[in-house]
Amino acid sequence: MRLSKDFFYTLREDAKDEDSVSGNLLVKAGFIKKVSNGIYMNMPLGEKVTKNIINIVREEMNRAGANELSMPHMLPMEYFERSGRASGFGPSMFKFSDRYGKPYALGPTHEEFFVYAAQSKVKSYKDLPFNLYQIGDKYRDEPRPRLGLIRVREFIMKDAYSFDANEDSMKESYQKMFDAYHRIFTRLGLNYKVVRADTGIMGGLLSEEFQAVTDTGEDILVLCDSCDYSSNIEVSKCVPTSNVEDEEERNYSEVYTPNSGTIEEVTSYLKLPVDKFVKTMIYNIDSVLYAVMVPADREVNEVKLQKLLNAESVELASEEDVTKVTNARVGFAGPVGLSIPIIMDVDIKSKKNFIVGANKSDYHLIDVNIKDFTATYIEDIKNIKEGDVCPKCGGKVYFKKGIEVGNTFMLGTKYSEKLGLNYLDKENKLNPVHMGCYGIGIGRNMAAVVDQSNDEKGIIWPMNIAPYKVAIVLIDKKNEAQVQAAEKLYANLTASGIDVILDDRDERAGVKFADMELIGIPIRVTVGKKVTDGLVELKMRTDSDNTDYKLDEAEDVIKDIIKRETK
Repeated sequence: MRLSKDFFYTLREDAKDEDSVSGNLLVKAGFIKKVSNGIYMNMPLGEKVTKNIINIVREEMNRAGANELSMPHMLPMEYFERSGRASGFGPSMFKFSDRYGKPYALGPTHEEFFVYAAQSKVKSYKDLPFNLYQIGDKYRDEPRPRLGLIRVREFIMKDAYSFDANEDSMKESYQKMFDAYHRIFTRLGLNYKVVRADTGIMGGLLSEEFQAVTDTGEDILVLCDSCDYSSNIEVSKCVPTSNVEDEEERNYSEVYTPNSGTIEEVTSYLKLPVDKFVKTMIYNIDSVLYAVMVPADREVNEVKLQKLLNAESVELASEEDVTKVTNARVGFAGPVGLSIPIIMDVDIKSKKNFIVGANKSDYHLIDVNIKDFTATYIEDIKNIKEGDVCPKCGGKVYFKKGIEVGNTFMLGTKYSEKLGLNYLDKENKLNPVHMGCYGIGIGRNMAAVVDQSNDEKGIIWPMNIAPYKVAIVLIDKKNEAQVQAAEKLYANLTASGIDVILDDRDERAGVKFADMELIGIPIRVTVGKKVTDGLVELKMRTDSDNTDYKLDEAEDVIKDIIKRETK
């Protein structure tokens, strides 16, 4: 790439409409350009990084025995109707109709269509196992695109699907993909954790997420200070409190709490500690209203609620519905006297003489006990918090933020049963195929690398995925000796198959250095006045000092560095 002739630009100012480090740097360095909210184009540098990531992913998928194919983007809605997921995706699908009125969607995911492809082969147990994958675009109408490439409406994804005769074989296929994912994210240079996660709309027996650890992340990772426990907060179990409060139960009474509809307001008004309070919230779960109770210093875990009731939708009830079932303003709900089902967190069992809303505006009940109401469910429905007991070893948990860069699912027979993907076993009996699903977001990985690997000067690309391995900075393009040295090095490295930038622009040296640091090229070679002594300066992006080398020697040094740092 010759910068005097090829398409290249950088921005001098930060991007005003980017809310993440990676989004800002990728736009500022000319890797991506925003077209609309949640929609980006890859500029030439961004396309190079994207292809480098895809090449690593493809190599490891092929190494694991998966076969690549290509799926259409325009998908008939009838397939999602057959699997029962048309309503589950809801407004996140981009839907349209053709001229004959037949409904379609831009592909948000392709489980149904991989099943359709597999049906072409699978007849007998002898046709299993196998693994199919594609690398292509996905489309989801995100309600709030944000964080650059982290939360977008159009993105490139690698999705793979394994097909097996039974659960044991499915687990073997899953492990092959799991190992391949470790190799991929290691080669990308990411600091990552693997955590248990919610299976969500995908369903199935198990979901694990590969999370790049970074403060930009949307997900909260729960980790242990004493063991290898790791989980997404959405599914992290809370160890129940075993210490029952040592008090004699009293009869409850009503107390006036004017304008105290929040926990902060009522604790301040009654001058009592927060652990004496229990909050009750009204939820609309699949169009049924429930009262949900958790300790006042805890948050409701809506994923746990969804799993408990096997529900499709979980959301806070409207103000109108809250008033209807409690006869009070929002903020004064309580379990005593309610006619709707009550879901109580298990830790409330250990409480005595606690305080709840009175189902009467500006009033609470004090000295309430669980004998005063009937809970339909008593389960772990709250979020774990830092300092809690580790569910695995009894240590203490702490939190990190993460970006989900890959996920793996054991789907079991969910899709094969619904869509008729069956095989005949040795006894000539018909059985559903067991499936696994494995996804990697290509753009997310590019963003995650930048979020983890940058400094005040710009991006620091790992050698494996850098758009160019070497940047040759020609200081004086009017100096024939410098031009000849730069051209020679450029030609020799290029002939060796190394991606090289030759910065031969008519710009000041400081501008060139700043641009090469901003775009994150791992190795910079400066061809300047020292050429008269047969020397060039070599600097690694992560180093502060230059090292002088003879021109011919520099070529070998560069090749050795690239060989050492390329995995």
